[in-house]
Amino acid sequence: MTEIKFSEWQKMDLRVGEILEVNDHPNADKLYVLKVDIGEKEIQLVAGIKNFYKKDELKGKKIVVFTNLEPAVLRGVKSEGMLLAADKDGRVTLLVPEKNIESGAKIR
Repeated sequence: MTEIKFSEWQKMDLRVGEILEVNDHPNADKLYVLKVDIGEKEIQLVAGIKNFYKKDELKGKKIVVFTNLEPAVLRGVKSEGMLLAADKDGRVTLLVPEKNIESGAKIR
């Protein structure tokens, strides 16, 4: 495991987001295209969670989003951040707030 300085960790902007829309990725079987409200704006995420979650399980769900990650184009679709999830032995689970809190709340 590589250690980083606390000052490096502080550069990450992690926020609570609410999934507003879930669509199939037009060019990939395992990806969803999500519209997520992160408080001050809505962003688009491309996430490889299709094998683990159904659309109706995701819509309205509060998640943790890495919001200041450099945008990337994944299979032709722009992703403006990354949702956080845990992965172990082929199982995936989204990281979610323990209690209900507004979209845009900063993770500290």
